Amino acid sequence: MPTTLTRRDRLGGLRVRWGIRRFSYTVDPGLYAVGHPDDRSPVLVTANYKLTFDSLRRELASRAAWVLALDTRGINVWCAAGKGTFGTDEAVRRIDAARLSQVVSHNVVVLPQLGAPGVCAPDVKRRSGFRVVWGPVRAADLPAFLGAGMRATDEMRRVRFPLRDRLVLAPVELMGAAKIALAIVAAAAIVGGVGPGIFSLPRAWAAAWPAAAAVAAALVAGAVVTPALLPWVPGRMFALKGAEVGALAAAILLVPLARAFPVLRLAASAIFMVAATSFIAMNYTGTSTFTSLSGVKKEMRAALPWQVGSAALAAALWIAGGFVR
Repeated sequence: MPTTLTRRDRLGGLRVRWGIRRFSYTVDPGLYAVGHPDDRSPVLVTANYKLTFDSLRRELASRAAWVLALDTRGINVWCAAGKGTFGTDEAVRRIDAARLSQVVSHNVVVLPQLGAPGVCAPDVKRRSGFRVVWGPVRAADLPAFLGAGMRATDEMRRVRFPLRDRLVLAPVELMGAAKIALAIVAAAAIVGGVGPGIFSLPRAWAAAWPAAAAVAAALVAGAVVTPALLPWVPGRMFALKGAEVGALAAAILLVPLARAFPVLRLAASAIFMVAATSFIAMNYTGTSTFTSLSGVKKEMRAALPWQVGSAALAAALWIAGGFVR
């Protein structure tokens, strides 16, 4: 298996970053050879999500190793560990299916540290005979980790969440919400045309562009601005952080429109932006090192009712705005 990524690999990774065929970007589960491994070469375990698989093999240039890809249903290691697909049963199943005991003369498999929530190392040893060694958080540290005799430094164990990591999913969030956003704008335009005299195309057009601006601003505020500013926005809940950024975005966008726009629809736009930005920002709870599963569930129980209620209120005010200036 080559370690140099091809143009096709890079284009595939870019496509997935934008949410295109995201859940079908996989490699076949099983055992792969990097370089010319022998029975003493290390065995590195990863997910069959191709973006994860490619990140691993890219760091193994000039090295000989075995790579065992688990069937995580095309999900990365961290998320798959939380969902149970990168887990003890699957690890044991793939070790047995690959007949690993006949391939290598040692009994060590290296698993990524972020897979630890889904794997019980003692159970893997008891059921397969292979001892789990936890590798570093990032694939980029693997060469140094292997060169040091599979010993990780404190820095290799530290999970960071820098700006690049916070923004890497922004394109996926934007693309995922695009269809819903277009539907909301279309609905707002149609409803915006309703008023005295039943329906008016000029009224619909006059309502469409502010609605489009509000929806676009909410998308950018929730999917880009909130994660970018995450460490500095006050509060712990992602929904609250998003609401704060949404309120700021609404003020910046809507204050200049105050005299040219019906007051009820101005209020509807502001309320919608706060609720929508909050909801989009809350999606990041599943991809952040700042959260836990129980915390995410608690936050969703607290935030979803007022987000849905705010959206309903915004819709009612938008409709009423067609009849009241």
